[in-house]
Amino acid sequence: MAENELDLAAARSSMVAHQLRERGIADERVLAAMARLPREAFVRERQRPWAYADEALPIDAGQTISQPFMVARMTELLEPRPGDSVLEVGTGTGYQAAVLAWLGCRVISIERHAELAEAARARLQALGLGLDVEVRVGDGSLGAPDAAPFSGIVVTAAAPQIPLSLRNQLADGGRLVIPVGPRDRQDLIVVVRHGDEWRESSDGPCVFVPLVGAEGFG
Repeated sequence: MAENELDLAAARSSMVAHQLRERGIADERVLAAMARLPREAFVRERQRPWAYADEALPIDAGQTISQPFMVARMTELLEPRPGDSVLEVGTGTGYQAAVLAWLGCRVISIERHAELAEAARARLQALGLGLDVEVRVGDGSLGAPDAAPFSGIVVTAAAPQIPLSLRNQLADGGRLVIPVGPRDRQDLIVVVRHGDEWRESSDGPCVFVPLVGAEGFG
Protein backbone atom coordinates (compact mmCIF):
# COMPACT_ATOMS: atom_id res chain seq x y z
CA MET A 1 0.00 0.00 0.00
CA ALA A 2 1.37 3.39 -1.03
CA GLU A 3 2.17 5.95 1.66
CA ASN A 4 -0.70 8.22 0.68
CA GLU A 5 -3.07 5.23 0.80
CA LEU A 6 -1.84 4.48 4.30
CA ASP A 7 -2.47 8.10 5.25
CA LEU A 8 -6.01 7.95 3.87
CA ALA A 9 -6.72 4.65 5.64
CA ALA A 10 -5.54 6.20 8.91
CA ALA A 11 -7.69 9.27 8.29
CA ARG A 12 -10.71 7.05 7.62
CA SER A 13 -10.15 5.13 10.84
CA SER A 14 -9.78 8.39 12.78
CA MET A 15 -12.95 9.76 11.20
CA VAL A 16 -14.95 6.74 12.34
CA ALA A 17 -13.50 6.83 15.85
CA HIS A 18 -13.68 10.55 16.55
CA GLN A 19 -16.24 12.14 14.22
CA LEU A 20 -18.75 9.30 14.38
CA ARG A 21 -18.42 6.95 17.35
CA GLU A 22 -17.41 9.61 19.89
CA ARG A 23 -20.29 11.84 18.76
CA GLY A 24 -22.94 9.20 19.28
CA ILE A 25 -23.20 7.13 16.11
CA ALA A 26 -23.98 3.73 17.63
CA ASP A 27 -25.09 1.52 14.72
CA GLU A 28 -22.12 -0.80 14.22
CA ARG A 29 -23.17 -1.61 10.66
CA VAL A 30 -23.11 2.08 9.71
CA LEU A 31 -19.71 2.49 11.36
CA ALA A 32 -18.39 -0.56 9.51
CA ALA A 33 -19.67 0.70 6.17
CA MET A 34 -18.00 4.05 6.58
CA ALA A 35 -14.80 2.39 7.80
CA ARG A 36 -14.64 0.33 4.61
CA LEU A 37 -15.78 2.74 1.90
CA PRO A 38 -13.04 4.96 0.41
CA ARG A 39 -14.55 8.43 0.69
CA GLU A 40 -11.55 9.76 -1.24
CA ALA A 41 -13.00 8.07 -4.34
CA PHE A 42 -15.99 10.42 -4.12
CA VAL A 43 -14.20 13.78 -4.01
CA ARG A 44 -12.14 15.75 -6.51
CA GLU A 45 -8.51 14.68 -6.86
CA ARG A 46 -7.23 17.89 -5.27
CA GLN A 47 -9.60 17.38 -2.33
CA ARG A 48 -8.35 13.91 -1.42
CA PRO A 49 -6.27 15.18 1.54
CA TRP A 50 -9.53 16.54 3.02
CA ALA A 51 -11.71 13.53 2.16
CA TYR A 52 -12.18 12.73 5.86
CA ALA A 53 -12.43 16.30 7.15
CA ASP A 54 -15.31 17.06 9.52
CA GLU A 55 -17.11 19.21 6.96
CA ALA A 56 -19.07 19.18 3.75
CA LEU A 57 -16.98 19.63 0.59
CA PRO A 58 -17.94 21.31 -2.69
CA ILE A 59 -18.51 19.15 -5.76
CA ASP A 60 -19.47 19.97 -9.33
CA ALA A 61 -22.72 21.75 -10.30
CA GLY A 62 -22.67 23.88 -7.14
CA GLN A 63 -23.51 20.93 -4.91
CA THR A 64 -21.77 19.37 -1.89
CA ILE A 65 -20.79 16.00 -0.47
CA SER A 66 -22.18 15.95 3.05
CA GLN A 67 -20.09 15.98 6.22
CA PRO A 68 -19.28 12.36 7.25
CA PHE A 69 -21.21 12.71 10.52
CA MET A 70 -24.34 13.81 8.66
CA VAL A 71 -24.11 10.86 6.26
CA ALA A 72 -23.77 8.50 9.21
CA ARG A 73 -26.58 10.12 11.21
CA MET A 74 -29.04 10.15 8.31
CA THR A 75 -28.24 6.52 7.59
CA GLU A 76 -28.67 5.58 11.24
CA LEU A 77 -32.02 7.40 11.42
CA LEU A 78 -33.18 5.59 8.30
CA GLU A 79 -32.59 2.21 10.04
CA PRO A 80 -31.86 0.36 6.76
CA ARG A 81 -31.97 -3.44 6.66
CA PRO A 82 -30.49 -5.83 4.09
CA GLY A 83 -32.90 -6.21 1.20
CA ASP A 84 -34.68 -2.90 1.83
CA SER A 85 -35.75 -0.86 -1.16
CA VAL A 86 -34.47 2.68 -0.57
CA LEU A 87 -34.98 5.89 -2.52
CA GLU A 88 -32.26 8.53 -2.33
CA VAL A 89 -33.05 12.04 -3.53
CA GLY A 90 -29.87 13.86 -4.54
CA THR A 91 -27.18 11.45 -5.73
CA GLY A 92 -24.34 13.96 -5.69
CA THR A 93 -21.12 11.98 -5.84
CA GLY A 94 -22.85 8.71 -4.93
CA TYR A 95 -21.32 8.38 -1.44
CA GLN A 96 -24.61 8.12 0.50
CA ALA A 97 -25.90 5.59 -2.02
CA ALA A 98 -22.69 3.59 -1.64
CA VAL A 99 -23.14 3.44 2.15
CA LEU A 100 -26.70 2.18 1.71
CA ALA A 101 -25.67 -0.38 -0.89
CA TRP A 102 -22.85 -1.63 1.35
CA LEU A 103 -25.53 -2.19 4.01
CA GLY A 104 -27.40 -4.47 1.62
CA CYS A 105 -30.07 -2.10 0.34
CA ARG A 106 -31.39 -1.89 -3.20
CA VAL A 107 -31.13 1.82 -4.00
CA ILE A 108 -32.76 4.07 -6.56
CA SER A 109 -30.99 7.43 -6.50
CA ILE A 110 -32.30 10.48 -8.36
CA GLU A 111 -30.04 13.35 -9.41
CA ARG A 112 -31.16 16.40 -11.41
CA HIS A 113 -27.69 17.12 -12.83
CA ALA A 114 -26.89 14.64 -15.59
CA GLU A 115 -23.13 15.13 -15.27
CA LEU A 116 -23.21 14.26 -11.56
CA ALA A 117 -25.37 11.21 -12.23
CA GLU A 118 -22.98 9.93 -14.90
CA ALA A 119 -19.93 10.37 -12.67
CA ALA A 120 -21.67 8.71 -9.73
CA ARG A 121 -22.59 5.68 -11.84
CA ALA A 122 -18.95 5.29 -12.85
CA ARG A 123 -17.72 5.50 -9.23
CA LEU A 124 -20.27 3.00 -7.98
CA GLN A 125 -19.46 0.63 -10.82
CA ALA A 126 -15.73 0.86 -10.06
CA LEU A 127 -16.42 -0.05 -6.42
CA GLY A 128 -18.53 -3.07 -7.37
CA LEU A 129 -21.79 -1.44 -6.28
CA GLY A 130 -23.22 -0.67 -9.70
CA LEU A 131 -25.75 -3.51 -9.59
CA ASP A 132 -27.10 -2.36 -6.23
CA VAL A 133 -27.72 1.30 -7.15
CA GLU A 134 -29.79 2.60 -10.04
CA VAL A 135 -28.97 6.26 -10.69
CA ARG A 136 -31.66 8.22 -12.50
CA VAL A 137 -31.74 11.78 -13.81
CA GLY A 138 -34.87 13.69 -12.90
CA ASP A 139 -36.86 15.67 -10.36
CA GLY A 140 -36.20 13.91 -7.08
CA SER A 141 -38.88 15.88 -5.23
CA LEU A 142 -41.42 13.74 -7.10
CA GLY A 143 -39.73 10.50 -6.09
CA ALA A 144 -39.96 7.33 -8.19
CA PRO A 145 -43.62 6.26 -8.21
CA ASP A 146 -42.93 3.40 -10.61
CA ALA A 147 -40.71 1.72 -7.98
CA ALA A 148 -42.69 2.63 -4.84
CA PRO A 149 -43.36 1.84 -2.07
CA PHE A 150 -39.96 2.23 -0.39
CA SER A 151 -38.85 0.96 3.00
CA GLY A 152 -36.75 4.10 3.33
CA ILE A 153 -36.34 7.47 1.65
CA VAL A 154 -33.38 9.74 2.34
CA VAL A 155 -33.23 13.27 0.94
CA THR A 156 -29.82 14.94 0.79
CA ALA A 157 -31.12 18.44 0.01
CA ALA A 158 -33.35 20.82 1.95
CA ALA A 159 -37.07 21.13 1.20
CA PRO A 160 -39.36 23.98 2.30
CA GLN A 161 -41.82 21.31 3.43
CA ILE A 162 -42.05 17.53 3.21
CA PRO A 163 -42.97 16.66 -0.40
CA LEU A 164 -46.34 14.92 -0.51
CA SER A 165 -45.10 12.62 -3.27
CA LEU A 166 -42.34 11.30 -1.03
CA ARG A 167 -44.65 10.80 1.96
CA ASN A 168 -47.02 8.79 -0.20
CA GLN A 169 -44.22 6.60 -1.58
CA LEU A 170 -43.27 5.33 1.87
CA ALA A 171 -44.23 1.75 2.66
CA ASP A 172 -46.21 1.09 5.83
CA GLY A 173 -43.59 1.20 8.58
CA GLY A 174 -41.16 2.97 6.27
CA ARG A 175 -38.97 5.91 7.28
CA LEU A 176 -38.22 9.20 5.52
CA VAL A 177 -35.24 11.33 6.57
CA ILE A 178 -35.23 14.86 5.16
CA PRO A 179 -33.93 18.37 5.98
CA VAL A 180 -36.89 20.77 6.13
CA GLY A 181 -36.89 24.53 6.48
CA PRO A 182 -35.80 27.76 4.76
CA ARG A 183 -32.75 27.88 2.52
CA ASP A 184 -30.34 29.04 5.22
CA ARG A 185 -31.22 26.62 8.04
CA GLN A 186 -33.28 23.48 8.47
CA ASP A 187 -34.26 20.75 10.91
CA LEU A 188 -33.51 17.11 10.12
CA ILE A 189 -36.96 15.53 10.14
CA VAL A 190 -37.74 11.83 10.48
CA VAL A 191 -41.13 10.66 9.21
CA VAL A 192 -42.44 7.17 10.02
CA ARG A 193 -45.53 5.89 8.23
CA HIS A 194 -48.13 3.88 10.12
CA GLY A 195 -50.94 3.10 7.71
CA ASP A 196 -52.53 6.42 6.85
CA GLU A 197 -50.64 8.29 9.58
CA TRP A 198 -47.23 9.91 9.20
CA ARG A 199 -45.48 10.63 12.50
CA GLU A 200 -42.80 13.31 12.44
CA SER A 201 -39.92 14.08 14.80
CA SER A 202 -36.89 16.36 14.62
CA ASP A 203 -33.30 15.23 15.09
CA GLY A 204 -32.02 18.79 15.34
CA PRO A 205 -30.72 21.64 13.17
CA CYS A 206 -28.77 21.21 9.93
CA VAL A 207 -27.87 23.07 6.73
CA PHE A 208 -28.15 21.55 3.24
CA VAL A 209 -28.21 22.82 -0.32
CA PRO A 210 -31.81 23.40 -1.54
CA LEU A 211 -33.95 20.69 -3.11
CA VAL A 212 -34.90 22.05 -6.52
CA GLY A 213 -38.03 20.65 -8.11
CA ALA A 214 -41.79 20.73 -8.38
CA GLU A 215 -42.19 19.93 -4.66
CA GLY A 216 -38.97 21.61 -3.57
CA PHE A 217 -37.88 25.21 -3.88
CA GLY A 218 -39.00 25.36 -7.50
